[in-house]
Amino acid sequence: MPHTPPQSLEQLMARACAMAGLTLGEIAAQLGVPVPTDLKRHKGWGGQLLELWLGASAGSRPEPDFPHLGVELKSVPIDEQGKPLESTYICVCPLTDLRGLRWQDSVVCHKLSRVLWIPVEGSRHIPPAQRHVGMPMLWEPNAEQMAVLRRDWEELMEQVALGQVEQITAHQGEYLQLRPKAANRRVLTEAIGPEGEKIQTLPRGFYLRSRFTADLLAQYYL
Repeated sequence: MPHTPPQSLEQLMARACAMAGLTLGEIAAQLGVPVPTDLKRHKGWGGQLLELWLGASAGSRPEPDFPHLGVELKSVPIDEQGKPLESTYICVCPLTDLRGLRWQDSVVCHKLSRVLWIPVEGSRHIPPAQRHVGMPMLWEPNAEQMAVLRRDWEELMEQVALGQVEQITAHQGEYLQLRPKAANRRVLTEAIGPEGEKIQTLPRGFYLRSRFTADLLAQYYL
């Protein structure tokens, strides 16, 4: 049975620590959730399972998963060496109505102000039900990390505002990157063009680079 939203940071961390060492199959059994045989058609299933266990309440709203605690939940698939297997999706990037948008008011800033990281075995040869959950890590960016995140965001958003969204590549940004975020190439959205006109382009999403999350995990666990 899914948990209700935690009432305090201590309750949230107690639930997260109680998951450590369990497999996704064991967690799913306690929640009465069916386990897929593979994740090809069920991408995000593991993260949704952790949300149910922990009592996340934000759903798809543009706010942290535990709004009343100001905590965003991020599960990180890791390999045998404990390194992240992929970059971490944060949120959709706004491509229009950007006037007056500031870093401190952005969804990226709100979501990354306090993050509960939960590593999960992610190697493809391990069936989903047998993947173990690791110890949780509650992280708040220090002043230096926040400054880099802010700089990346501001530089990327400036390009979007100047109508250069289609010139942005995944190589830009030290910690943050902006990449297409769509189920397929036919899903288009409105954006600002080079002459200030409205154009159709792929939706974009903000991601944290895997080397950044690898450094975070290494500093905490080692």
